[in-house]
Amino acid sequence: MPYHHITAMRDAAVAQLNCRPGKTYVDGTLGGCGHARIICEQIRPGGRFIGVDQDSDAIANARTVLAPYEDQIALELIHGNFSRLTDYLSQLKITTVDGILLDLGISLHHLQNSGRGFSFQREEPLDMRMNVGDEQTAADLVNGSSAADLEKIFREYGEERYAGRIARAVAAARRQAPIRTSRELAAIVSRAIPRRSAVSQAIHPATRVFMALRIAVNRELEVLQQFLATALDLLARQGRLCFLSFHSLEDRIVKQWINREAKGCTCPSDFPQCTCGRQPRLRILTRKPLRPDAGEVARNPMARSTRLRAAEKL
Repeated sequence: MPYHHITAMRDAAVAQLNCRPGKTYVDGTLGGCGHARIICEQIRPGGRFIGVDQDSDAIANARTVLAPYEDQIALELIHGNFSRLTDYLSQLKITTVDGILLDLGISLHHLQNSGRGFSFQREEPLDMRMNVGDEQTAADLVNGSSAADLEKIFREYGEERYAGRIARAVAAARRQAPIRTSRELAAIVSRAIPRRSAVSQAIHPATRVFMALRIAVNRELEVLQQFLATALDLLARQGRLCFLSFHSLEDRIVKQWINREAKGCTCPSDFPQCTCGRQPRLRILTRKPLRPDAGEVARNPMARSTRLRAAEKL
């Protein structure tokens, strides 16, 4: 199925990378190639672009969309997860890169065309895997996890107020028959939430539960933390990192990591002098996250919750 090229804060994100001809850049989440196309345009001639995505649909799409740049830059497309970027660059014999972009959101393709149950508005198998080669699906989690574990997933990943009620409702429903589809789960969630609360919410009652399951199935927060553990080793001096986040959990992880690496010293505040010797490794480029303007939100409602953070290696 074709990818839509609607990309949140495309120009602002690429601008933070400071792309230059002849340099090497990584897009760790290709999606519909909205960011990738701009990067490729700006690093020609002689640049090198490495595009990574765990969804084989995205890789197939990128081969078509980025084909016009193949005679102007070195182009590498990798089906995999950005958490393994160290391995991929090693295989390519690349020691450092000049910039890395991560768009941590879900694409319109996944919601509308993938057929994997990411949207509660469609009747699709309850899958939610970004990489269909992974074993565990959302249906496996919903039908195989204890009510206590489901409550934890809904509360921690979805920040769902009624996590306990929903988890118990799911457990009761699956005793009658396994829960197989997205609309089936959405209906169970909607019935579990008090009517007054459901009516007053600006979002669909199942929104947070679906987000939580997607995060759990794809281990999104764990993958992000794995990437951050090695990210600075991959960057050349003055190399840039740019992150687009769409919910508070991932944005908090990115913010705290950037602040920690920009501060350097980890000694307690009451120490008279530093004893750890840890030096700052990052310069913060966005003291506050950049947000989309009203015009972009009007054109692309999916962008409304976007937070953009960027930093430069010292």
